Amino acid sequence: MTKEYKETLQRSEVPVEHTWNLNDLFETEDEWEKELQSVQNDLSTVTKYKGKLTESASTLLACLIAKDALSERVMRVATFASLRNSEDGTDPTNQANAARVSSMLSTFSASTAFIEAEILQLTVEEAEGYINEEPKLKEFHKTIMDLLETKPHKLSYDAEEVLAEFGEVLDAPFMIYERSKTSDMTFPSFKTEDGKEYPLTFNSFPTYEGSPDTELRRKAYEVFTNTLHQYKNTYAATYATEVKKQVVEARLRNYESATDMLLQDQQVTKEMYHNQLDTILTELAPHMRRYAKLKQRMLGLETMYYCDLKAPLDPDFDPETTYEESTKLILESLEVMGTEYMEIMKEGVENRWVDLADNIGKRSGAFCSSPYGVHPYILLTWDDSMRNAFTLAHELGHAGHFRLSGRYQRISNTRPSRYFIEAPSTMNEMLLSQHIIAQSNDERMRRWVILQSLGTYYHNFVTHILEGELQRRVYDLADKGTPITAKLLSEQKQDLLSSFWGDAVEIDEGAGLTWMRQPHYYMGLYPYTYSAGLTASTAAAQMIQEEGQPAVDRWLTALKAGGTLKPLELMKLAGVDMSTPEPIQKAVDYVGHLVDELEKSY
Repeated sequence: MTKEYKETLQRSEVPVEHTWNLNDLFETEDEWEKELQSVQNDLSTVTKYKGKLTESASTLLACLIAKDALSERVMRVATFASLRNSEDGTDPTNQANAARVSSMLSTFSASTAFIEAEILQLTVEEAEGYINEEPKLKEFHKTIMDLLETKPHKLSYDAEEVLAEFGEVLDAPFMIYERSKTSDMTFPSFKTEDGKEYPLTFNSFPTYEGSPDTELRRKAYEVFTNTLHQYKNTYAATYATEVKKQVVEARLRNYESATDMLLQDQQVTKEMYHNQLDTILTELAPHMRRYAKLKQRMLGLETMYYCDLKAPLDPDFDPETTYEESTKLILESLEVMGTEYMEIMKEGVENRWVDLADNIGKRSGAFCSSPYGVHPYILLTWDDSMRNAFTLAHELGHAGHFRLSGRYQRISNTRPSRYFIEAPSTMNEMLLSQHIIAQSNDERMRRWVILQSLGTYYHNFVTHILEGELQRRVYDLADKGTPITAKLLSEQKQDLLSSFWGDAVEIDEGAGLTWMRQPHYYMGLYPYTYSAGLTASTAAAQMIQEEGQPAVDRWLTALKAGGTLKPLELMKLAGVDMSTPEPIQKAVDYVGHLVDELEKSY
């Protein structure tokens, strides 16, 4: 079945039912405008405690409560502007408001920097004494103790305040990257040999990547990468600035390296970090090479190029599904999670938490934003592909997680380490796969679901691990003073792709530009954490299948815990021990099992 590649709409042309409802954040733009001013005027509700935090336990508590209250309002204001800009980054008003919020966040950060500085004046014993004296401070125990762990790396109060004031400037690389990608980068349409013309955008390219039509897929890739090539030096300079920022800050804070600094923020040891990268890169590669060769054989390709990796293995079987059909299927698959979780899921799909449209200026990819005290918002680009159902299930996993953690924890305790962040989302994908396989007697559908599961592992264990490996190399080079250029980034990306895929896939120059496609490089050591989350959810999903309710209860307890535990402890609460490579090896073995099943089916 050939998909229709439609002209991309302007945001104003999108049916309202395909958009999220931002009125739940603010009824009108005027309300948002007033609150933007108000939160800045109300900084004094927190700053009035400046210089007083070490006076008493009650003063420290009052300040932390005041900061939480103001943070909730600030988050709501910032989320509104961010989501507006994500839905249409070409709108000058959205751009301007995003910049205003960025400035406000820098002021907020600078104005409240004294809290960390003054808590750092305490010893661990003094902090414990305050917490014992004032029982309500127990809710802030981890926040305080985590902060005290960073004491050896903190600068003077004045220096920390200056850095906070520069927040908007230091966040500029990511803003420039996103602004360019959504507002400036345009792709020409292209024609296939039959004379048919196809439009191309950043958001529509993934659809072409998954096309069964080899000519269409490769033409789209050629046009897409040719356009990326025109921007590579600017994007490399932007990313190099981001990396340099981390390297300089790590040096100022007396960390051994930028990697050490970024891992401390995640509360992850170097051993856990290297375990994740090394185990998957080494042990997964043979399975994925088998998968690539099987795909080449079944698709009758003389050469397997990088742009063919996402071609459907069963081109004539591409089940389509509407948004309504998908939500019904997803809800059925998640019933094992119980009443409270299901109520959240139903509210999400029925009350316009999700933005489905593909319009000019819309941010690419998919994400879930979870403003405390309101409800999550999900962005994706829907094209009636069953794969979209897995993306939606994934983002609903994030939504369920933060809805639960927000319900049971203070705002300062809602977010766990990034190391755990992708576990709830990939759990939903696992449950959806299991449900479809269990309810279908169609061998072809079973095979298709195995392919979708492999798609999930490809996304998290291949795409993101290779991003993570590029980051590992880049930060290592930058720490040694090596200039980060477009040539270096492309050569490193090509080299690691070649190392991973071996002789199974032809890696061309365009593949070397893959580093330009993802915003994750501007989010610290984020990419490798996708695989950590999927490792945990793979193990926990197997436990749910084997044990039932006890495993579900453990999982929900971990979700509700939010950020009150370090990632290793949080995953142990869910029944998964990430202190050894064993869970990673088991997850990789599971991928190998999926490839085995696929080979047998042919």
